[in-house]
Amino acid sequence: MKLNTKLTVLILTASAFSCSVLAKTDTLLKVQKDWAACQYQTKDSDKKSKCFEQVISLNKTDLQQSPDNPNLMVWLAINKASLAGAEGGLSGLSQAKQAKKILEQVIEKAPETLNGSAYTSLGSLYYKVPGWPIGFGDDAKAEKLLKKALEINPNGIDSNYFYGDFLVEQGKKKEAIKYLTRAQNAAPRPERPVADAGRQQEISTLLKSLK
Repeated sequence: MKLNTKLTVLILTASAFSCSVLAKTDTLLKVQKDWAACQYQTKDSDKKSKCFEQVISLNKTDLQQSPDNPNLMVWLAINKASLAGAEGGLSGLSQAKQAKKILEQVIEKAPETLNGSAYTSLGSLYYKVPGWPIGFGDDAKAEKLLKKALEINPNGIDSNYFYGDFLVEQGKKKEAIKYLTRAQNAAPRPERPVADAGRQQEISTLLKSLK
């Protein structure tokens, strides 16, 4: 094979790889933006549930194209957990259980995916879902998972917010303020302005309630 031919093959291969990576990034970003629109821009509870259902459907379609993509798996779990919160009741608990199973799979195979987001999401489920005999809620497991998320991503907005929120529920207000303030000062995510604005509003509201 001539040198020029080899270079052409190399360039085409690199280009195809680059396009593949960009496509996966764009797919993930769309899922994240759709979630933010459901979570923070859809106020009506029925519309919010339908919104999450639509995102979950699209999320599943994306996963069919990339079945081993842990990023999309984490976001499928996040969307299911968010739907659980919107629906409540037994239907919500079923979604929460499905989210839990997906997150456990990610933690087993790719624990540091998206800066440990699986730990954050699973930890939040453990303290938000009712305990036995209704659900699987467990504060001890929640704390362990949330602390692990902080080890991986000590300055993240979500890892600090959820641990702070957990501490509020535990009655540890002074310690909670420390983590909520850290979340408030987290670096912005330019590609996710709606999510950042919504989370910052939640942080601000929670901090005000503690003062």
